[in-house]
Amino acid sequence: MSAPQSTRTAEYRVTGNRAADAPRPRSSGGSGSSVCAHCTDGLGQPRELKPGSFREKVHANAGTAIAWRIAVFAAGLLLVVLGIALTVLPGPLTIPPVLAGLWVWSTEFDWARRFFASFKRKAVAAWRHAKQHPVSSLAVTVGGLAAAGVAFWAVGHFQLVDKATTALGF
Repeated sequence: MSAPQSTRTAEYRVTGNRAADAPRPRSSGGSGSSVCAHCTDGLGQPRELKPGSFREKVHANAGTAIAWRIAVFAAGLLLVVLGIALTVLPGPLTIPPVLAGLWVWSTEFDWARRFFASFKRKAVAAWRHAKQHPVSSLAVTVGGLAAAGVAFWAVGHFQLVDKATTALGF
């Protein structure tokens, strides 16, 4: 005896491109900086526009929208780079500029909004730890600032920059 055969055909659905699969709501005032629902300007999909908001007015004109997105990206990048530059100093000094940069980015970019939420949770945990251990946090911060001050003084006093440039042949 043979097994009963089904007359149904198998259905296959290819998934994996969530950005292309998900419908993107658009404002009635324009399409923002995107030409189509699946296209971006290289900076990622813009966040959803709320009717009557400042962002909707900015995104009504495609040229203004791309200039605005580039300005937001540059401002956020400046703050993030400042935070990274502050990593030479110990303590929580690097967290506020990086958080501010991510916040600036999150006002315009969906990817930054998701990343900002994750980073914010970690920053709150670090701040909570610093508040629970104020003496050690203060000692590490003051000690790091003192070490940075001594390093800057030594570079100036012993003319280390001049000696390094002559040794490298500049």
